Amino acid sequence: MLRRLSLRDFVIVPSLELDFEPGFAALTGETGAGKSILLDALQLLLGGRGDSTVVREGCPRAELSAEFDLPAPARAWLEDAGFGTEELLLRRVIDAQGKSRAWINGSAATVGQLAELGEWLIDIHGQHAWQKLTRPGSVRALLDDYAEVDVSALAQTHAAWRAAQQSLQDAQTRQDSLLRERERLQWQLDEIAKLGPGADEWPELNAEHQRLSHAQALIDASRLALEALSEAEDSADARLNQATHALQEVVGFDGQLQSALDALAGAQAQLDDAAHTLRAYLHAAEPDPGRLGELDERLSSWMQLARRYRRPPAELPALQQQWQQELAALDAQSDLAALQAALEAARRAFDAAAAKASKQRRAQAPKLAKAVSEAMQQLGMAGGRLEIELLAQEQPQSFGMESAELLVAGHAGATPRPLAKVASGGELSRIALALAGCTAKADRHGAPTLIFDEIDAGVGGAVAETVGRLMQQLGTERQVLAVTHLPQVAACADAHWVVAKAAGKTGVASQVRAVRGEERVHEIARMLGGATRSEAGLAHAQELLEGAAR
Repeated sequence: MLRRLSLRDFVIVPSLELDFEPGFAALTGETGAGKSILLDALQLLLGGRGDSTVVREGCPRAELSAEFDLPAPARAWLEDAGFGTEELLLRRVIDAQGKSRAWINGSAATVGQLAELGEWLIDIHGQHAWQKLTRPGSVRALLDDYAEVDVSALAQTHAAWRAAQQSLQDAQTRQDSLLRERERLQWQLDEIAKLGPGADEWPELNAEHQRLSHAQALIDASRLALEALSEAEDSADARLNQATHALQEVVGFDGQLQSALDALAGAQAQLDDAAHTLRAYLHAAEPDPGRLGELDERLSSWMQLARRYRRPPAELPALQQQWQQELAALDAQSDLAALQAALEAARRAFDAAAAKASKQRRAQAPKLAKAVSEAMQQLGMAGGRLEIELLAQEQPQSFGMESAELLVAGHAGATPRPLAKVASGGELSRIALALAGCTAKADRHGAPTLIFDEIDAGVGGAVAETVGRLMQQLGTERQVLAVTHLPQVAACADAHWVVAKAAGKTGVASQVRAVRGEERVHEIARMLGGATRSEAGLAHAQELLEGAAR
């Protein structure tokens, strides 16, 4: 819900900060006082078009900001768009040249992003904004919320059916090219299968080839090392034995030499290990020209195949696996029978979901129409009734097999006709208000804040009181703000704001203040009797407030 609205140098508002509460709030004031300015500000914050005319005369810029509670759908949108989710603060600045900048939670945003986010926050309805109810898609969405139709799941089955349909069509039109592609892949796989490259074979081949290519040098070096260690007359082993024997004869005279003697013993063990390793290596190391030839031939085959497909030799096993996967995918695309079966299964799933949705719509449409018709009786449309007609679609749609249209009869005995053809602006607003009252709890996707801009124009008396009660009822489900001229509506509000325009040193300025107690009684009396505030008018105002409270 809307928590706070701040304006600075906006039209004729020098500075304004309003804190809002849940429930139903009425906004009243003299004609021309500037009640629409607040709605204009909110529309700008929700992505409306702005220009230099919104900047207060003589000021460099207009600054607007609004703070909201964060509804769950908006949180997901903020996360996807990269904005923070600790709070929800919208800000917009428009300078005297008409240039506009916007921010969401302190990060720069586009006007389009404000508008997209705004759909989750506020619905602003004027006398003509509810004409969307003349569009079948909007009516169907309203009915689906009321009937608890899972449109998202239905849309998923529709998308799966369309995808299966497209896959079959593509396969049918591409059979020749798919066959050619399959033959090419199969030929390449046959070529690489002749080589049969192992996953780790290439580095192993290189290592073995390098060892056999330098076999004589390895043998010569190992033999020379063995002689130096233990087999020559002046070998390291002989000298080590000589040093050990010399220290053993005198270590008894000075224990400090024991550590040196221990180190020589460790060196002797390491020398023996090295000599043993070299003897084993020389015993096994014999040049094998035949094996070297085999390795040369195998490496040459790897290199030739790698050059043919312009890949490093080490990538051949992975390339073989990739082609196998591509061939399997081509086989699946070429299997028309399997694709046809998948299409039929997807269509059955969609048909089942669409039939379920149709059943829910047929069951709930009369109930919703009856509830709205009953509300219409109290809104100056006695004898009128509403019907919801389901319109069959020629082709399956993402929302199912039917849309919906509102039909209305303005009086008893009249034949219901499409809403747009028989309802005036005032009647359309009242029917929409009745719909809002009947669907407030069921509307899972509606904005948490509803704003009504003088949709009660042209009504009065008992009808005006009913409008106020409906808005009061809506206020228990959503935050409601209504700009109204009707005292009966204002008296039903949980909070009451008055807009007044006054001349000051810097020009005309609008101010907004909350009224309670006696101030509110006087405002209701003004609305009842214009400039005259008689005792009778004040008593009538008090009676309206007490009746609304009851």
